[in-house]
Amino acid sequence: MKIQDLDLPDNVVQLYKDSGITELYPPQADAIGRGLLEGKNLVAAIPTASGKTLLAEFAMLESILDENKPGKALYIVPLRALASEKYDSFQKFQSIMKSSGKGISTAISIGDYDSPDEWLGHSDIIVATSEKVDSLLRNRSHWMEEITIVVADEIHLIDSPDRGPTLEIVLAKLMQLNPQIIALSATIGNANEIAKWLDAELVVSDWRPILLKEGVFFGNAIIFADRSQRDIKEFHKDSAISLAADTLVEGGQCLVFESSRKNSEGLAARMGTSISPLISSGTKEKLRALAMEIRESSEVETAKKLALCIENGSAFHHAGLISEQRKLIEDGFRVGTIKVIVATPTLAAGLNLPARRVIIKGYRRYDVNFGLAPIPVLEYKQMAGRAGRPRLDPYGESVLVAKTYDELEELMQQYVLSDVEKIWSKLGSENALRTHILSTIATGFARSMEELLEFMGATFYSTQQEPWSLKTVIDKIIGFLVDKKMIIEKDGLFATRLGALVSRLYIDPLSASRILEGLERIDEKSIEYTELTLLHLACTTPDMRSLYLRQNDYEWLSDFVMEHHMEFVHVPAQFKMDYEWFLSEVKTACVMLDWINEKKEDDIVKRFGIGEGDIHALSETMLWLVHSMAELAAFQKSPCAKKAAELEERVGYGAREELLDLIQIRGIGRVRARKLYDAGFKDMEALRVAKPQVIAKIIGQKIVMKILKQIGTSIPIEEPSDEQRSLGDFR
Repeated sequence: MKIQDLDLPDNVVQLYKDSGITELYPPQADAIGRGLLEGKNLVAAIPTASGKTLLAEFAMLESILDENKPGKALYIVPLRALASEKYDSFQKFQSIMKSSGKGISTAISIGDYDSPDEWLGHSDIIVATSEKVDSLLRNRSHWMEEITIVVADEIHLIDSPDRGPTLEIVLAKLMQLNPQIIALSATIGNANEIAKWLDAELVVSDWRPILLKEGVFFGNAIIFADRSQRDIKEFHKDSAISLAADTLVEGGQCLVFESSRKNSEGLAARMGTSISPLISSGTKEKLRALAMEIRESSEVETAKKLALCIENGSAFHHAGLISEQRKLIEDGFRVGTIKVIVATPTLAAGLNLPARRVIIKGYRRYDVNFGLAPIPVLEYKQMAGRAGRPRLDPYGESVLVAKTYDELEELMQQYVLSDVEKIWSKLGSENALRTHILSTIATGFARSMEELLEFMGATFYSTQQEPWSLKTVIDKIIGFLVDKKMIIEKDGLFATRLGALVSRLYIDPLSASRILEGLERIDEKSIEYTELTLLHLACTTPDMRSLYLRQNDYEWLSDFVMEHHMEFVHVPAQFKMDYEWFLSEVKTACVMLDWINEKKEDDIVKRFGIGEGDIHALSETMLWLVHSMAELAAFQKSPCAKKAAELEERVGYGAREELLDLIQIRGIGRVRARKLYDAGFKDMEALRVAKPQVIAKIIGQKIVMKILKQIGTSIPIEEPSDEQRSLGDFR
């Protein structure tokens, strides 16, 4: 099927022809035949690189440019990084003019869970995470009613205990607005059930534009599913390095998946040392420039390790890195500068980073309940699907690594020759349902037990199991919400002012309950509360992920608790079961305490055994929880309200109270603000009246003009500053 034969506006067809897309792949043609451009719902379960996103683009553009009923498109993704990738990709539609004479605009929304973000209504395509869409529904954004098409990318993540319930509830609510729904995935074992739930046409295919060969490496050869073999020259005693070197010699790139951060960093370092001689001098020049950017992004030791790897052509990629570093790595790989990325499996969850060969070295993952456990087939297929770059590679290879013949046979049967598992709704637990039942009542989607059960009947859970089986769990949750004064059960179900607030704040009702009870105890006991008191209170909520305890943590944490015992709302007895959990909460609170007291990030990383990316992720969650605490404290008229509001600012900036005036200037950050303060510039007014040359000597010439312009003054700087830049200059 030719693209010019599609029932799409001429300017859309021309855009794709100009980008080199003239003909549809077979699965895409199948989707068109099943009514994609006629407003029909569609589930597309087709391999990575087979053109799933193109199907979504066709349907979105058709809907937006409909002259009879022009609409808006909502593109839902599971990860923020994927949201940014799609947002960048959709910018190309600006050149397509609507009947109003304006180009098609795209917006992205991934933060601030208690804002309706009405400004998004001015855009034609809105890219957002499922959590953000959920919060927009709770905050009753008016433009949501203009949505005519919803795209759910990576729909198989409904199977995730963390993200699945939110995605499922969001889609159940959006279905009531009756838009066209397009659900996309590379790997669904029971795509027919998803299609039944969404009342959608189904396109299932294993067609790929590039041949994917799956196999297991053992001895000195890759054994493929058809038992054919490919010999690999031993380049290094580590099989993964030999496999990577073999790919590089052929002109390809590699993705290697390892089971842990530590393993990925170690292998990337060994990999870089080994493959360096295979890289051209021109590429090495680009790698040195990229390594310099990595060094400038952070003062933390991990950044130096990463830069050394990159100079040699390899990189590691995991959640302990900050987003700026991950983006530099991803972009460096896309343009072919970085030859090998060693990643933890988070990279497999949606980012578009294909490679000639994918090597799965670590197929076991640490599980809190089971120890080291094999990954699901679905996850393996997600990794394997990254093999083969369209228009760049003649084929793609996915290779598992076995140490023994028995392991070879096991991996062949368990992964290469296996079908993916069915995905199951994770909505049936009290933890998953609690927040969604409150929001369903608070937003008026259900005003009685009958309506609530009817709404639950529209979920994926009810496609797989009888909805009445949820009634026991729902009854328990309703009892909890009534007891906590978040809903009233009288001639129906109605949210109280407190319940509506908790729903808007987008926190678990159990989190709200613990915060409110903690604030009450502070008032009743007349606790002389400090930042530690409020930070720890936030860490007791289910919305905050507590850090693991290492062997050497127990002693110093117990000493810390004894020293500060008056500052905690409640300290359990040491012999009680929950004391260890309490210590992990305290450890998490201590990270945030160091953060707001301006401890260097490298010191925090070393002290707590976490990554710089973890600090940022924790501070982001803490900011949301402390903001919620300030709102709840104000609602309860608690004396803690003012302290919580101040703490919110400090968590947001990672700074002491005295820097809050300076740090609000865009581009200053916590490190520059401290330098200015210590040099005697205590606030914006002091900067306004100062000589720019003096400020330039403290924080560098480049940033000074931007800062002075913001605060209402701009004077040319004559004296250059050759001051060395440091990490804080980038905060």
